Amino acid sequence: ELARRLQPDVALLDIAMPQLNGIDATARIVEDCPNTRVVILSMHTSAAYVTAAVRAGALGYVVKDAAVDELSEALHAAAEARSFVSPLVSGHLVQELRRPQDSAAAAWSALSSRQREVLQLIAEGHSTKAIGEQLHISPKTVETHRAELMRRLNIFDVAGLTRFALREGLISGQG
Repeated sequence: ELARRLQPDVALLDIAMPQLNGIDATARIVEDCPNTRVVILSMHTSAAYVTAAVRAGALGYVVKDAAVDELSEALHAAAEARSFVSPLVSGHLVQELRRPQDSAAAAWSALSSRQREVLQLIAEGHSTKAIGEQLHISPKTVETHRAELMRRLNIFDVAGLTRFALREGLISGQG
């Protein structure tokens, strides 16, 4: 909403954010604000996160433990429509792109943005009614998304969905 209203040149996002994770937020910003470039600043060093962020449309990815100069370089690069990835993860990123996807990664990438939103809200502990109100959908639609998530991920309880969301970085384990 802020990106749509403010139309910034560059948006700096984290992956683990409440309500909408940074990867899905990136995809929405890129779609809704084509002149806004996104840089992700994250604690996650896994190539899977970097790959997901880049596929969502991020031009930059900086690891939180990186030197301040890296963040500055990433922001300047994005402002000039150039890419920047922290050297700490760039080698892993190349390896990830060359490796065939495993079944969990394939299932994750097969989820729609809405399904990932519902998954995140479930994992954050929101009720069906609250999820429906927040996403402006009926409780029945939320239940349908939950059932489809469980089927696609082969996980059949909320605790399992929450563990999956934690493992995939959709939510953080921090209070």
